[in-house]
Amino acid sequence: MSYHLSTAKLHFYRQCPQAYYFRYECHLRPTAFAGGPAEMGTALHQALAKIYQDWHYQDPVPGVDWVDHCWQQHTTDLTPSQIFEGQAILRRYYRTFIGNRSVLNRPVATEGKVQGHLNINNLEFSLSGRYDRLDWLSDGLELIDYKSSKAVKEMSPDQINLQLGLYYLALEQRYHQRLKRLSIIYLRSGQVVSFDATPFHKEQIEASVCNLAMRLRAEKTWEPQMGDHCHRCPYLSYCPAHQPQPQPIPQTSQRFQGLQLALL
Repeated sequence: MSYHLSTAKLHFYRQCPQAYYFRYECHLRPTAFAGGPAEMGTALHQALAKIYQDWHYQDPVPGVDWVDHCWQQHTTDLTPSQIFEGQAILRRYYRTFIGNRSVLNRPVATEGKVQGHLNINNLEFSLSGRYDRLDWLSDGLELIDYKSSKAVKEMSPDQINLQLGLYYLALEQRYHQRLKRLSIIYLRSGQVVSFDATPFHKEQIEASVCNLAMRLRAEKTWEPQMGDHCHRCPYLSYCPAHQPQPQPIPQTSQRFQGLQLALL
């Protein structure tokens, strides 16, 4: 049996064992999630994938009309104001990342999934993650992630290191090439934040998976861990650290005993 993990799941348990328990052990549906529907972000991601996937690459660089065309294919569920805003965002992206280049290189892949495998303490782990774009560098690979949020959100070093480690391991196994860089492009501002990937990150993901497996195997109490993440937690109504009389866990929720590592 192969246990399925992701960086999100690893980070979730490190951040708060009790929230992990509610989500993955009890399979509770969250009472609320901040943000709501993300039609705009989805449309932007789909349009960017089409820009790179469907361009014929017979000319060095596409014109801005190609970007407009790709955007129009993904605006069905958007309001007129969102359509206008999205077009402006993608035209800014074009000026910053496409139009000023002498040639547009074809990516290795877009909207892809990578998967790696680890065997630790006689347990087999499947580690997976999704990415928006994967590019060749002269000495390795660059993973590119698009963010459509209005504000640049800082990611914790722990979260970045786990993400880098997972992709480092998975891409090395899939392409026999090392991940050299993870770049996050904030579409609304054009800001790029990049992180260098090193063998240290691969070692860290291996250690994190081993540690997680051992902790989950022995976990009994699922103690809440309070912090800045609490105000975004969708399980506050069940949490005794925040509620004098927390809402009881529904009887219909599934509870499992032992090591549970299946990603939902």
